[in-house]
Amino acid sequence: MMLSPQTFKMIREAGVVPNAEYLLEVSNVRKAFPGVVALDNVDLRIRRGSVHALMGENGAGKSTLMKIIAGVYPPDSGTIRLKGNEIRIATPLDALEAGIAMIHQELNLMPYMTVAENIWIRREPLRFGFVDHREMNRRTAALFERLAIDIDPASEVRDHSVANRQMIEIAKAVSYESDVLIMDEPTSALTDREVDHLFRIIRDLRDQGKGIVYITHKMNELFTIADEVSIFRDGRYIATHASKDITRDQVISAMVGREITQMFPKEEATIGEVVLSVKDLALEGVFRGVSFDLRKGEILGLAGLVGSGRTNVAETIFGVTPATSGEIRLNGEHIDIRSPRDGMKAGMALLTEDRKDTGCFLSLSVLENMQMAVLTDRYTAGGFVQQGRVDVECGKMKDAMRVKTPDLHERIENLSGGNQQKVLIGRWLLTNPKILILDEPTRGIDVGAKAEIHRLISRLAGQGVAVIMISSELPEVLGMSDRIIVMHEGRVTGILDRDKADQVSIMQLAAA
Repeated sequence: MMLSPQTFKMIREAGVVPNAEYLLEVSNVRKAFPGVVALDNVDLRIRRGSVHALMGENGAGKSTLMKIIAGVYPPDSGTIRLKGNEIRIATPLDALEAGIAMIHQELNLMPYMTVAENIWIRREPLRFGFVDHREMNRRTAALFERLAIDIDPASEVRDHSVANRQMIEIAKAVSYESDVLIMDEPTSALTDREVDHLFRIIRDLRDQGKGIVYITHKMNELFTIADEVSIFRDGRYIATHASKDITRDQVISAMVGREITQMFPKEEATIGEVVLSVKDLALEGVFRGVSFDLRKGEILGLAGLVGSGRTNVAETIFGVTPATSGEIRLNGEHIDIRSPRDGMKAGMALLTEDRKDTGCFLSLSVLENMQMAVLTDRYTAGGFVQQGRVDVECGKMKDAMRVKTPDLHERIENLSGGNQQKVLIGRWLLTNPKILILDEPTRGIDVGAKAEIHRLISRLAGQGVAVIMISSELPEVLGMSDRIIVMHEGRVTGILDRDKADQVSIMQLAAA
């Protein structure tokens, strides 16, 4: 008999614990979108009191399956069992009532509401028919104390960093006291210290008998936090293993169906003359005294902890936030960059850190997203867009970037995160940039796609493009960069040559 989420809610509130081997069971679930089979009769079983990692390339179906379990998408076929009983989950509210909560990769908080209002929305404590804000803040403070989170419940979400917002989302999910907690790339914006904090929370929840489903692309996290791992490829379930019984290389091979022999394919490139020179650049209250040279064919890594000012420097060079002092020279000539338009005219391109907020136009097609940066210049004649030429060039770029999409007219929101990232990189490559600034180019991207993007970056440098690459992953910075700039609290603390850099020296400078 299929039980409703409301029945599960009553069972949970009554404290009845059915005797089932698995907390959550998914059997033969299928889901297709126009032109794409996202899930092809997949299975998954989650044990009580365990952390179960899901691994697979972007587009493998991990997030789609989790959204089905969380009530975001309906399955085309298949069954879901919770504590041994079949259940139909039609909406996210159904999932929450049944005891399933999901922390999405793209954060869904409301920025102009307080932290407490975000956590208790639809569950606000009332007093005389009105929201009792004092009680709501008290409950939030108690929840944060339990989770060792230091955030003011009465503050507005918009005033917090991405990392803090991630912790608020985690606290919100925990507040439902759910039996199953799904985390989709929860550490993508967290520092090492914050990741350690999150892992302590996860272990406490596991010890309470919760089932944690953990989606990640980071191999070190898999072997640090997971008890079991299930691997998906091209919408199909491949296998489940105890994490202690499988190696990193075996996971990668199962994910991609082939061996990845070189994660950082750094090709030899002729490093030429200085193309960009930054001298004493400053943005008041954010960073100061930033100076460096960037040469033709060079990959210049930009490292530092979250909040060190890396992204702000990149945005100032490109003109998103004009500098308050300092000088930028292009090929030896002073240049005044006051807007992104100025940066583009100077031959620059900037891939932003956040795909959702500052990269993709989610409601538009792949074509519309890819052509966004070139419509006003190269493909216009007599004031009209030469759409035929645009379509041809975007099609070529789609193929070159190996974007998995039915066609150029598919809405970009239907693509996986990795394929969205490829579209955005393709957008900027269509401008034929001389200076390419990449802010976290492989965040949230699977192992195979990372290797592809690393090869692309190396190839562009070999063609003479000067690259600035910001990354929070030290192996990526060390593996791809010719030189590495390290920042701490808005200032440059060191510039290291490739042969003199290692993780210890970078972290010493990043925490200076």
